Amino acid sequence: MAKIAIDLERALARRQEDGTPGRTTPRILSRGDGWTVADVLCTSGPCDRPFEERHARHAIAMVLAGTFQYRSPLGRELMTPGSLMLGNTGQCFECGHQHGEGDRCISFWYAPEYFERLAADAGVRGTGATFTVPRVPPLQPLSPLIARAAAGVLGAPDLPWEELAVRLAVRTMRLVAGLASERLAFPLNAEARVSRTVRTIDHHPHRPLTLGMLSRQADLSPYHFLRLFERVTGLTPHQYVRRARLREAAARLMSESGKVLDVALDCGFGDVSNFNRAFRAEFGASPRAFRRPLESEVAIVTETSSW
Repeated sequence: MAKIAIDLERALARRQEDGTPGRTTPRILSRGDGWTVADVLCTSGPCDRPFEERHARHAIAMVLAGTFQYRSPLGRELMTPGSLMLGNTGQCFECGHQHGEGDRCISFWYAPEYFERLAADAGVRGTGATFTVPRVPPLQPLSPLIARAAAGVLGAPDLPWEELAVRLAVRTMRLVAGLASERLAFPLNAEARVSRTVRTIDHHPHRPLTLGMLSRQADLSPYHFLRLFERVTGLTPHQYVRRARLREAAARLMSESGKVLDVALDCGFGDVSNFNRAFRAEFGASPRAFRRPLESEVAIVTETSSW
């Protein structure tokens, strides 16, 4: 999502000019009875010391740009674009930026009783309305939701934020229920190496990003880089690059009026037929259908009925 990343870079440049410390700036996008959605831009960097915060409500934050370290009682994870940061009401947490400056998220906050009602209505059993992991990696079922939210930040009109908040909460609870509970350890410098390559991918998703090029940037052999990248992010480098390109394309299709072919080429797809197949596999609709409000709403209803 290059345009969203550009806005972040501009905020970081203004911070450097002003000489001010890094800070987190939320902008409320929409709110209702029991839920709130905000565009949250953070300009903190390696020189800013993390400080302890507390989740006032249940939190699901879509990472759109940048990387950061997230620590809570649920564990410690490197947050990358396309992933979800999770938090329970009342939990303390810290976010650090020792490997790079800034991040941008769309944060969804839910009152506990509202979230519990969603869990009950969705038939989520067990822990239900309590998160047991700190992160959901950039999985395919999240892609349509993240693309629509990103398009809303970019100015797509009449985005149904409340519907999106409900769908995100239910899908997240179901994904969390299916995640393996075992946590794998990784080297101390793994986050720094992977963070560098993730930022390269998200700033230039359209470039030819090969495994060899990315592994050289991380100063690792292709074999060790492949294992490390997948362990930290939850995806292989190829999957991550493809998903980053598709998110960028989907956000542009919803917020711009350009031709599908031009969007495909600009986002790094050399063949429009391959782009159409990959897009349909990721979002469940063709690029043209995805950008049409009426057909998008039909897709939402169809998907909702399968919860």
